[in-house]
Amino acid sequence: MVVAVLLVVGYFTGVLTPVLDKVWAMVNTSSPLTTPAPLWQQRLGGTPRSATIAGGAVIIEHRTLVESRGLGSGAQLWEHKADWAAVAGEGNSAVVVTGKLLVKGYEVVDPMSGSVRRKDTEARAVWTYRNGLLDVLCHGPEDCTLRAWDPQGSSPLWTVQIPGIGFVLFADNPDILGTQRLTAKRIDDNAGGPDLMPPMLGLPIDDKVFVVDTAVGQVVRELTPERDERLVVVGGRVLRIKAVSADGSCYFSVVASDAATGGQVWRNAGINMRTAKDGGCAQRDDPGGGRNVVVGVAADARELVIDAYDGRILFTGAPGERLLGVDDRYAVARTADGGALRSVELGGRGKWQRPTQPKSSVALTEPAVVVVDQKPDRIIALHPGTGAELVNVRSEADVLAVGPAGMIIVSGRDMAYLPFSGAGGVTNPPPAGGNTGNPGNDWPECGGPKQEVCKGG
Repeated sequence: MVVAVLLVVGYFTGVLTPVLDKVWAMVNTSSPLTTPAPLWQQRLGGTPRSATIAGGAVIIEHRTLVESRGLGSGAQLWEHKADWAAVAGEGNSAVVVTGKLLVKGYEVVDPMSGSVRRKDTEARAVWTYRNGLLDVLCHGPEDCTLRAWDPQGSSPLWTVQIPGIGFVLFADNPDILGTQRLTAKRIDDNAGGPDLMPPMLGLPIDDKVFVVDTAVGQVVRELTPERDERLVVVGGRVLRIKAVSADGSCYFSVVASDAATGGQVWRNAGINMRTAKDGGCAQRDDPGGGRNVVVGVAADARELVIDAYDGRILFTGAPGERLLGVDDRYAVARTADGGALRSVELGGRGKWQRPTQPKSSVALTEPAVVVVDQKPDRIIALHPGTGAELVNVRSEADVLAVGPAGMIIVSGRDMAYLPFSGAGGVTNPPPAGGNTGNPGNDWPECGGPKQEVCKGG
């Protein structure tokens, strides 16, 4: 008690103030998150829930607020009170969408200045993409409107009526019927940021699936799944995945139909899409995959990457290999002995392989393949096409976001930025696939490396 009294008296009289200030500064100073040191490191006011790189800013989502920090220095640019945040658009066209839980409406905010570009008071949920934004508002229990926006637009590109929403639909990016990413420990599930808007969406409403064409804004199909089916919409196709119980086992089959006409495009029997777990045949999960490809398991237990558009097998793993990441461009797998990581371009024009720890965490993002090693702890970023090292540092931090030129890592309240070496991290991805027909891509075939058929072609 005597010591406490002396400390209090000494502080308020100014005798011990310089000493105590130095002690507090030492306690509040963080050691570098990486060796070598990152470009910058900042201590936040709390542990972040997520982060997304938006042009020259990094958008950080906390429990009750959203803040923006400059990508060059980590200095805070602005701070808003909000329960959730998501990024739409990319580069200089990116915007931040913020809102509050269980409260209608959202705000579209400039990531650099924090100024509100557009405000909505009626929407119940928002989906954010690199090339657009969708929201839904309801006028009654069975009367809702789905709207599409340019990220920086002030009026909808299109609207379409849907009969209610039929599922819990609030905040940002609620689940729809598609694929689920392959995830890894210590790497945020959404580290790569927003993806491209799919050509078709599958909305589950009142035990039915409504398929929406996002190019023109039109409900093209209304489907009712059978008892043993799971319906997902991938790559512009409706996949009917059946799991039938017989002879003490599950028998799987997949039938893909054109979303607009309902005509069958391809079918495959015997491929397990991992939509049923725990030995039963009840399908409660969406298949793994990314963009317009899905992951399955063949009868001989080898993993496959299947083009949802035309059913072609784009990748067949070796016996014992395990897929760690996949998108329209690449498949990343760990070899059967666990000692190497390999990446294969789905177009068949290149591949690489490098040693890795058997228990390392690996995730595929558009700019980089992220590898997090343990004992010793390291964070490594590799160019997806060449395997060239973009980042290689000692660190126990987690990877929160990956952008075109670097990555955000975090440990507790400490956040740091690791820029990629050279320009290898900046990639020009193929278009969304399926039937986009983007004439500006580098692939000689229309629509990407898998030779998809374009609209009107």
